[in-house]
Amino acid sequence: MKAFVLSVAALLTLSTSYAQTWALDKAHAKVGFTVTHMMLSEVDGLFKTFDAKVTAAKPDLSDAVFEFSGDVNSIDTGNEKRDGDLKGEKYFDAAKFPTLSFKSKSFQKAGDKKYKVTGNLTIHGVTKPITLDVVMNGPITNEGPRGKSEKVGFNMKGTLKRSDFGIGAGTPGAIISDEIEVKANGEFTKQADATAEKK
Repeated sequence: MKAFVLSVAALLTLSTSYAQTWALDKAHAKVGFTVTHMMLSEVDGLFKTFDAKVTAAKPDLSDAVFEFSGDVNSIDTGNEKRDGDLKGEKYFDAAKFPTLSFKSKSFQKAGDKKYKVTGNLTIHGVTKPITLDVVMNGPITNEGPRGKSEKVGFNMKGTLKRSDFGIGAGTPGAIISDEIEVKANGEFTKQADATAEKK
């Protein structure tokens, strides 16, 4: 039994030690959402300030783990007054809850280049599970002025209910839809293995 426990511990340590980090290329990334206004038109918004990273031990990233954080104060819908309302107490309450975050728990293949990612999303101080549809492009080897680098792209889409997170609780769905479409895409660059660099 002791040998089995040691073997499991060794495997976990090994998988962790070989995990690679993929950093977000913010110049080629976007995180946004779409709501329906008065059941008539769609309004798009985005977060100007955010960060994300992916870690994976497998070369094909089939075991990818996603982490994301966004600055609620950077919300932008193209209308200053509306942005101010969204940052206020009635909606996101940015003064009290300035950050939203997501961390994945599973990443499952659903077809050619298609995956389902499930994880915990925290908005407005409330954490709920959410599942997103993912399209993965790559990874590829890119040759640029600074040499070769490995890159991968992810496109994610899904829906959530703002009421689940206590956002705009007093606003009827006929004014602003309860169901919100979320979408994110970005390029990630594989980071140098610090262990390899030391050798």
